[in-house]
Amino acid sequence: MKNFSSYLQNQKAVPEYKVKFYLSWVQQLYHFSGSDYGSELQTSQVASYLKMLARSKEDWQVKQAQEAIKLFQFFLRQQSREDAEPHAEREQKWNEAFVAAVTMLRLKHRSLSTERTYLGWLKQFRAFFASQTPEQITGLQVRDFLSYLAVERRVAPSTQNQALNAIVFFFRHVLERDLDGLGEAVRAHPRRRLPVVLSKREVSDLFEQMTGTGLLMSRLIYGCGLRLKECLCLRIKDIDFDRSCLTVRAGKGDKDRQTVLPESLKYDLQQQLDKVASVYKEDRRNEVAGVYLPGALEKKYPGAGREWGWQWVFPANALSIDPRSSVIRRHHLHPNTLQKQVKQAALAAGLAKNVSVHTLRHSFATHLLENGYDIRTIQELLGHQSVQTTMIYTHVAQKNRLGVRSPLDE
Repeated sequence: MKNFSSYLQNQKAVPEYKVKFYLSWVQQLYHFSGSDYGSELQTSQVASYLKMLARSKEDWQVKQAQEAIKLFQFFLRQQSREDAEPHAEREQKWNEAFVAAVTMLRLKHRSLSTERTYLGWLKQFRAFFASQTPEQITGLQVRDFLSYLAVERRVAPSTQNQALNAIVFFFRHVLERDLDGLGEAVRAHPRRRLPVVLSKREVSDLFEQMTGTGLLMSRLIYGCGLRLKECLCLRIKDIDFDRSCLTVRAGKGDKDRQTVLPESLKYDLQQQLDKVASVYKEDRRNEVAGVYLPGALEKKYPGAGREWGWQWVFPANALSIDPRSSVIRRHHLHPNTLQKQVKQAALAAGLAKNVSVHTLRHSFATHLLENGYDIRTIQELLGHQSVQTTMIYTHVAQKNRLGVRSPLDE
């Protein structure tokens, strides 16, 4: 048990004061099952032990015991896992599996960012099981990888879920296998973090340090509550000046939504479209390929990418090679372009907060809440699937419906 205790402390898997309780639960399990310490236990033995605890212990104690057992089983498997050098034949099978994964991701019309994210996780998964081929990996070993992320890497729950989604896709669509027992993995501890929000004065100070396209994009993100990618992927046909609304296509979760278009941005946006028009005419004269179209639209409407309505509102200055089709065309601006400008503007404005492009979206939601708009309206404008996600802004809004004042202000 000494090694397990050191492991928990070194990895900071649990608070130090809880370590003795986790050791106690594991010791009780082996005593209950009558097995030698460190030997492999059957699922039925663990289930019987937890059932016994449930008759005399509180729910939180049973859950703590269950988590202690998961950690101990993961610790034992980590101790016995071989770290062999990959063989050439294994390398070949992994490479073939990666090619098949790319093919399936594109057949399923996953976005380029999803493709890169999934492949990144598969590379880490491959490194974790370097001594085995994809066909040899079991659901129990996948569970170990997810536990490794939670215990040793201490990733956030969303990161662990992202890795799980990538692995499930790989097994289901590439290896054509289902995975069982993943629910027994050690789960990453949820963390509650309040978003960074700027006051209206701070937003104004930030914008004063920006110029040109970067300023327009920042004002658009703040004025419409957009994500960075939603702003970059905005097309001319998505702007409705007459109805003062803006349509976000294929946002997070591949969902469309409409949001408000500020009156104060209409003139600047029209000026931006005039600039785009000159770039568009030059590309047509030079017979540049049309812009990228989502899904199968490029096959269904071959000429649509050269139409005015499909052009990017914020096109890149130079042509680039499409990483999937190798076609030379004009893409939208790179995300780093605006991210760097916002960081530099925040420093120049003397803002002490950790400001990013997404901070403007947080500020949009918070300021609407402070202005008295209901949470459901804000949820629709932001495109949140659950109102619980939107509720986080109630914790950072300066005003609240209860009108609570600190006793110090009395």
